[in-house]
Amino acid sequence: MDFGAQDEVVRFLASLEGGAERIVTTHISVVALCGTHAYKLKKAVRFPYLDFSTPSRRWEMCEREATLNASFAPELYLGAHRVTRERDGRLALDGAGEMIDAVVVMRRFADEDLFEQMAKDGRLTPVMVEALARLIAKTHDEAAPNYEKGGAAAMRRTLDDTALSLRNAAAASPEQIDSLVARLNAALDAQGALLDARKARGKVRRCHGDLTLRNICLFEGAPTLFDCLEFDDEIATIDVLYDVSFLLMDLWRVGAFGCANLALNRYLDARDETDGLPLLPFFMSLRAAIRAHVEASQHNAERARLYFDLAMTLLAPAKAAVIAIGGLSGSGKSSVAAALAPVIGCPPGARVINSDRIRKRLFGVAPTARLPQEAYASAISAQVYGEMFDVSARTAALGWPVIVDAVFDRPEDREAIRAAAERAQAPFFGVWLDLDLDRRAARVDARVNDVSDATRDVLEAQMEKTMGEIEWLKIDASKDTATIAAEIENALKSSSQTAKL
Repeated sequence: MDFGAQDEVVRFLASLEGGAERIVTTHISVVALCGTHAYKLKKAVRFPYLDFSTPSRRWEMCEREATLNASFAPELYLGAHRVTRERDGRLALDGAGEMIDAVVVMRRFADEDLFEQMAKDGRLTPVMVEALARLIAKTHDEAAPNYEKGGAAAMRRTLDDTALSLRNAAAASPEQIDSLVARLNAALDAQGALLDARKARGKVRRCHGDLTLRNICLFEGAPTLFDCLEFDDEIATIDVLYDVSFLLMDLWRVGAFGCANLALNRYLDARDETDGLPLLPFFMSLRAAIRAHVEASQHNAERARLYFDLAMTLLAPAKAAVIAIGGLSGSGKSSVAAALAPVIGCPPGARVINSDRIRKRLFGVAPTARLPQEAYASAISAQVYGEMFDVSARTAALGWPVIVDAVFDRPEDREAIRAAAERAQAPFFGVWLDLDLDRRAARVDARVNDVSDATRDVLEAQMEKTMGEIEWLKIDASKDTATIAAEIENALKSSSQTAKL
């Protein structure tokens, strides 16, 4: 492959450490994978949103990349280095001669540990996704709010630049591009006030900015973010949910629907960004449109078409609903809720509210930490359920579907969740998972690092309660989770209230 004026530099990098195993190219960089290190060269390109056209500019951006990424992956980044031409004409790293280019040097990780590959192989686990969501939430917590940048005006500029880039790269037919851009503009018009309100509340921060699956790896056993957006603070200073949306879109692209929904829910558990949920269709669609023009500019027509079609699909509007899944401990409520959530509403699916997670958060412990018996006192449970009802109503009132996962053995709690849906003017659907004590006890005994603290004693105590008449849809919970979720999905489609979900 010919790299034009940078061909000599690429050949030099490819000769390091005994020779490159592989050269990886993107629309803005060339990476030589050599031995234990990766040497990343910025291409001498200029786009509406970046300028790498001169050696001095590339050096500046290499320094910025190394500095910014040190906050995300200090163990990966080894710094920026100059490529120099020595007196004998040969090239060197950080030699005494004139600088002709610059590179970022990183430690290598195994190709199979890139999240893009792990997602395609089906190797992403819930534990990894939960850890990733918490990590992203932590980076947002640590970033200072920016009250000057972001908001509707900034998103308008991003959309305008994206529209221009889509047309320049011919990512689709002119008519199709016009249609997508018109829909994105309409969505932005509808959500402009919310974008500005979130900016005023400090939701705009200097983020990673490029959270694709290709920029996340498993390094030394932990999810690690790398290759953050370094070339434009304006583009990287964004609503935190726009940052997350790149990940959600990319997980949806590869068919990891459950992972996308799980990532959203665990992020929202860590940071209450519920008010921003109506922005997700626009955010995710715009992220897909950006990737469409990037792929088209690299002449990857098939991938560009995939992203473009996805951008059109992701603009589907959300539909409000409150779906309660009840049942005694061990009946499989949480597993069913997780399986059902991705197919409810628009991508990435329903918000899942879990009573056990709320209780653990109230006590300031990790979700899998065990709480003492006094944490289950009536007054505490009333507080947990009260918050659960409020969050459910608030989420549904925004037009977003919510699945509420709790025991619901008391008639007053079942009535309260129905009332929450009525306050939100959202359809309600209740499901009761029915399973005998022996099988529930066997499930509880088999749990490891589970959110629930239920024991056999708890199960037996539940059996002595007077639960009243349960008018919800009753399902035999001895079936496998996928079958139960499909049964509920079909029931929702048949219901006059929730048929449009």
